[in-house]
Amino acid sequence: MPETRSKALNPGLVLTHVVLIVGAIVMALPYVIQVITSLKSYQETIQVPPVLWPAHFQWGNYLEIFSASFPVGVQLMNTTLAAAARAAGQLLLGSMAAYAFARLKFRFRGAIFAVFLSVLMVPGQLFLIPQYQVIQTLGWLDTLQALFLPGIFSAFGVFLLRQYFMTLPLELDEAARLDGCNPFQIYWHILLPLVRPALVALALLTVVNSWNDLLWPLVVNSSPEHLPVSAGLANLQGQFVDKYQLIMAGAVLTTAPIILLFAVLQRQFIAGFATSGLK
Repeated sequence: MPETRSKALNPGLVLTHVVLIVGAIVMALPYVIQVITSLKSYQETIQVPPVLWPAHFQWGNYLEIFSASFPVGVQLMNTTLAAAARAAGQLLLGSMAAYAFARLKFRFRGAIFAVFLSVLMVPGQLFLIPQYQVIQTLGWLDTLQALFLPGIFSAFGVFLLRQYFMTLPLELDEAARLDGCNPFQIYWHILLPLVRPALVALALLTVVNSWNDLLWPLVVNSSPEHLPVSAGLANLQGQFVDKYQLIMAGAVLTTAPIILLFAVLQRQFIAGFATSGLK
């Protein structure tokens, strides 16, 4: 008879999984409550004791959000365009700067890179006034481009991509030079396709930061049709102060695209950080 081996459960492994499962439930519970509340009727949201599950799903709450006087649909479009423009700018400018710091040799390279990293130690609120003055000088106050222009470059993005570029073997550059490639061709055709996981990680982080940005849009823009959805949701709380189901519906519309984006790109996101050496 074949031997049967019974594997004893590792108590430490079981405990680890239990803690992770409990942590995942705790993290997801607020979002689940948010989705359920967005499908309740007004009476169910104010009922005491609270109603945990709606008697009938009120899908019309989402239609009421878009039909309200506040332009939620336009603000979702503004947020999407601003996030895409900011991510594209950071990927292009950040990858070019990171390639220069990682692969090119020039005087004071280390000192210049240290100056870049020093920006990470400065709170972002200190840049509000100079950035506002730049936007005001350009005549772009209360415009869509004012939402993303100051965020098209990131010192953290340069650092992340530089770390990834440094993991690539130098033999790739030498072989490309023997084939007659100049530095830009090496960057664009040889190395840039190889750093795709880091590009995806940076793009996802940039989109999330842009999607959640609240202070800067409220500083430069005032018209509801030029605000992102994060600022629009804050104003939505003032417009529908007692209609919690509509506020929750707006919150679901705000967070759902980011959750779906991370679910699709999570493998590349994790690979980008793991390979670049960031923990």
